[in-house]
Amino acid sequence: MTVPATYAVAPTFLGIERRDRAAAISIAGIPFDIGTSNRSGTRFGPAAIRQASRMLVDGAHPVHWIDPAALPLADIGDFDLALGDIPASLARIEEAAHGLSHLVALGGDHGVTLPLLRAIARRRGPLALVHFDAHVDTWPDTFGQRYGHGSVFYNAIEEGLLDPRRTIQVGIRSPMGRDIFDWTIARGVTIVPAMEIHETGPAAVAARIRDTVGNAPAYLSFDIDALDPACAPGTGTPEIGGLSSWQAQAMLRRLEGITFVGCDIVEVAPAYDVSEITALAGATVAWEYVCLLGRAVADGRMRLP
Repeated sequence: MTVPATYAVAPTFLGIERRDRAAAISIAGIPFDIGTSNRSGTRFGPAAIRQASRMLVDGAHPVHWIDPAALPLADIGDFDLALGDIPASLARIEEAAHGLSHLVALGGDHGVTLPLLRAIARRRGPLALVHFDAHVDTWPDTFGQRYGHGSVFYNAIEEGLLDPRRTIQVGIRSPMGRDIFDWTIARGVTIVPAMEIHETGPAAVAARIRDTVGNAPAYLSFDIDALDPACAPGTGTPEIGGLSSWQAQAMLRRLEGITFVGCDIVEVAPAYDVSEITALAGATVAWEYVCLLGRAVADGRMRLP
């Protein structure tokens, strides 16, 4: 078999050829960015992540020893949206996600997480959440917009989609009102500031994530602005003092044992990127997640249909 040069790999995630919705693990793009509060452009995130993922097709994961090419993956393309209409777009996203066995979504702004949680909670009930971000995203509205990208987890908690006591937010460091912080903590959410990760190390925080989630079905939502702008400049609301790429990888690789039921990587805005480093970070997070699933299957801890 002849392997193409990296630049010639098919423009799907990891060059995946399969495209049907019946696969055990589906990759989908959600080119949505009309809920952003600062710089727009995440509608181009899915294409940028797919292109950058070409760098990850040369073999197996060096820790889990899983080759994603051996997993039942399909890249099912991008979800349909309602141009300029946030509620209608969220409804379309939810319906497109409903019925998929296991979705890895490439965003898009963070608002896309709400309909994805709605789709999964319809089948599984309230979920645990592992949330990497610079922002808590629990504002009741985003500059007057109920479904803006800063309000996704406020809505998810209010709608009963999440179990807040099994929800952990990692990398938080943005300015916020004390009332927002207090509301979030009062619901039972665990907040891990970025500085705590720098001071205690990724292994300790990964253990805290596992302890918080326990054995509940869990969703992973990774906002690329969890990373420091030095590692991920291509995003709409960058905040200094964030995670380095290696810290994020070190935590993700230690999340074995969590029963993940879905994932999204959001807020990649390639217009502000430098040498594709943000897109590559987003692609690598998705790759890490898929390999985590593969390791769980190989160890008998997860069954794929």
